[in-house]
Amino acid sequence: MTQAIRGERGSPGLAAPRLALAVLCAGQMLIVLEQNIVNVALPDLQRGLGFSSANLVWVVNAYLVPFGGLLMLAGRLGDLIGRRTVFLTGVALFSAASLLCGFATSEAALIGFRFVQGVGGAVASACILGMVATMAPEPRAQVQAIAAYSFASAGGAAVGPPIGGALTDLASWNWIFFINAPVGAAVIVGALRTLPRDTGPGLGRGRGRGRGVDVPGAALVTAGLMLFVFTIVNAGQVGWRAGETLLLGPLSIALLAGFLAREATAAAPLLPLAMLRSRAVAAANLVQFLLIAGMFGLLFYGTLYVQRVLGYTSLQAGLAFVPIAVVIAAFSLGLSARLIMRFGPWVLLLGGLALITFAFGGLALARVDGTYLVDVLPATVLMGVGVGMAIPAVMALGMSAVEPGAAGVASGLFNTSQQIGGAIGLTVLSAVVSARTDSLADSGSSETSALLGGYHLGFLLAAGFTCGALLVTLTLLRTPRGPAANTRIPGADPTTPARVSSDQGAGGVFLGSS
Repeated sequence: MTQAIRGERGSPGLAAPRLALAVLCAGQMLIVLEQNIVNVALPDLQRGLGFSSANLVWVVNAYLVPFGGLLMLAGRLGDLIGRRTVFLTGVALFSAASLLCGFATSEAALIGFRFVQGVGGAVASACILGMVATMAPEPRAQVQAIAAYSFASAGGAAVGPPIGGALTDLASWNWIFFINAPVGAAVIVGALRTLPRDTGPGLGRGRGRGRGVDVPGAALVTAGLMLFVFTIVNAGQVGWRAGETLLLGPLSIALLAGFLAREATAAAPLLPLAMLRSRAVAAANLVQFLLIAGMFGLLFYGTLYVQRVLGYTSLQAGLAFVPIAVVIAAFSLGLSARLIMRFGPWVLLLGGLALITFAFGGLALARVDGTYLVDVLPATVLMGVGVGMAIPAVMALGMSAVEPGAAGVASGLFNTSQQIGGAIGLTVLSAVVSARTDSLADSGSSETSALLGGYHLGFLLAAGFTCGALLVTLTLLRTPRGPAANTRIPGADPTTPARVSSDQGAGGVFLGSS
């Protein structure tokens, strides 16, 4: 789909793909930043617009619901009409909605504009991994590209809080939205200049207009995912046993089951079920789901610990987690690709998940009278190393069995597992932490001690999520050697097959064009 990246330094055609990769990573970081930059500004935003405590959570949820629901559809549209076109459309919509969010003067306006922003974010991000993964035919270049994408995703999440704190403290909450417009404009200009035009089979392939896209399937999966995400995030406020949750939860699952039944018979399925039957794709998405569910514990409750226990300001709390971004950058951009090529992604994923688990264990020992250098910094550095190792490895394993013609929908599937994992992880952690905190407070503990006891349990539960990811990696993701390992998942365009090779180290699986 795109130009090849040659392995030798200074070889022809190397600069343009590197610039294209930088543009895609900038777009990914922009979208990920927005999911994390808002949290530290919520108190100021509440005062500025007079939000009620009950409605404030929808500043976050109004973005998450469409984002989680539209990724699969947007990824498939990228395969059909061109990922460059879908990416540019999403960034433009995201940037415009960000401006409107910054100018919002009421609760309803901001929540509505955040919903539109979530739509733009989903459309923009759904195809990025697909473009990155098919950007080069050579294993080393592919692993380097995926590592850069991993840094944009994980690093963007880590630097969101400090940027949000700085903009809120030095300017106002409006600027956490305004800043997206010039960055988005720069990404659009860069994409127009560096991303090659790509065309898929189109929406009207075959007899009849629209044969290329499964409209009933698209409606089922979009409605099902949006309702599922809504049910999860809403359960954090109304409770898991509330009638609303008990009604909407089964309904969302029924819609998703209907989607799978539809895909089994559709002439042009939105999601080829062979992709879900692939052990590599299914297990990698499950590992990522569990990993992201745990990581939300660090970003959310780690920030609360330094603010509510150690007494940090919003800006100080954001800066406290900058080391994670620095270490992730060092590993993702410098070391992880080399380590994957040397040892294989399976080995690297195991090591990364183990380090992340140990980091959560360290945070579970944080003290009431703790200090940053002893109670926070070691765990954040360890976490950064683990994430820098694990994220590129799991993405390399998951995308390895997918043809370039299905890379867009595979990218959407990976992003969906991230969003669902984050939503479920944070909701479950919040319920457990709140229950533990209330129990300790009722038993006579001080407010600070009760809070810290709740955070400790949250960090242990997050470690449990990553232990689950370790178990899946050990049992399901180990790639067999020999002819059985060389499989491929068909996509929308059978003229562009992919090769899966397991010859590059223990459990190593790499993308490649045949």
